[in-house]
Amino acid sequence: MAESIRERLSDVRREFHRYPEPAWCEFHTTHRLVEELRAIGVDELAVGTEVYDSDDRMAVPETDEIERWYETALERGADSGLLDEMAGGNTGVVAVLDRGSGPTVGLRVDIDALFIEESTADDHAPAAGGYRSEGDGTMHACGHDAHMTWGLATLEAIKESDFDGKLVVFFQPAEEVSGGGHPMAESRFADDLDYLFAVHVGLDHPTGEVVAGIERPLAMCHLDVTFEGTSAHAGKAPEKGDNAMQALGTAIQNAYAIPRHSEGMTRVNLGKAEAGTASNIIAERAHVAAEARGETTELKEYMKSRLTRTLKSAAEMHGCDADIDVVSESPRADSDPELVEVVADVARGVEGVDSVVPTADFGASEDATFLMERVQEEGGLATYLIVGTDHPTSHHTPTFDVDERSLKIGVEVLTNSILAVAPNER
Repeated sequence: MAESIRERLSDVRREFHRYPEPAWCEFHTTHRLVEELRAIGVDELAVGTEVYDSDDRMAVPETDEIERWYETALERGADSGLLDEMAGGNTGVVAVLDRGSGPTVGLRVDIDALFIEESTADDHAPAAGGYRSEGDGTMHACGHDAHMTWGLATLEAIKESDFDGKLVVFFQPAEEVSGGGHPMAESRFADDLDYLFAVHVGLDHPTGEVVAGIERPLAMCHLDVTFEGTSAHAGKAPEKGDNAMQALGTAIQNAYAIPRHSEGMTRVNLGKAEAGTASNIIAERAHVAAEARGETTELKEYMKSRLTRTLKSAAEMHGCDADIDVVSESPRADSDPELVEVVADVARGVEGVDSVVPTADFGASEDATFLMERVQEEGGLATYLIVGTDHPTSHHTPTFDVDERSLKIGVEVLTNSILAVAPNER
């Protein structure tokens, strides 16, 4: 019999860490998850379009990018038949245990990585320990390698327990671009969930601390904007051009002047911009990647509408057109107090936990809120908990790492919380 996940938590997490893949390109990752899930033994296993509607995905990369990662997974030994099921970037997997007439419980973990080149410094544990990223310019710099490990180990522990009910574990792609939460929330596997647990590691909470539920995640949207103008000779006939570069500059300046709202926190950022081809050519095209956030979904919509108006006005001012694509977005959803209380009570009894924080502001955005929102709208309870870890630098940096003592803590908190809402009364 294969060694259990719970006896090799560090090894599992480190393998995921070595092979990071970005949103909708998690081919090798999904392959490895399926291998482990088959070894555990589940009642239902669904991959890609068996889980969700492919057309419902958001922030899907270009075809050539998807194909590059597909070929890399094939070279790394991923099962070709399974890869065919994920063709076109339909990654991710859902596993189901059906163990009685009790409640249906969901657990959501995310699986994608970031476009960050991991540090090679001697004092960076993955580099020193031989499990640094082997992906080209990609890295698990947000702890999703730990999240997947928790998902597998918790599923295994629940299978071996006296759990009475149904457990649905969502191994969700494309969280970093807020692209996978909505398809998962609209899938049949999200039907009739009585409880949902989502989880994150760290987030500036130290090893031994557990936050039982987050509050105030920011609703957000990502926009891709292309300004289309008219090129001209910058010296001979500048007046004949419609300058997309000027439209871009005006948009950047004016976006940050959008009035904030009296009813809560709002954010706007234009994080990536490019334009033009040469110093003597009036730029006919410019591109900017932008985002808007709000403390509530309504405030996000306010910022989104104001940002869209600002972008279009900047284009019109300089005789250009603005093509605005809403790449992805996610709502706000808060943890339910009743489920927060369950997690807090459980965490106080877990070895290694020395501090339990009932709730904390999240301050960022998360597309797990789509699943949370659906569960709550249908009468269920949801919480998004944080298992602290001592990370040497911030998330989304080349030297981010996870204190592996947190792996066991996370499994026990999740397992015991699931058992607490589905007690065996047989």
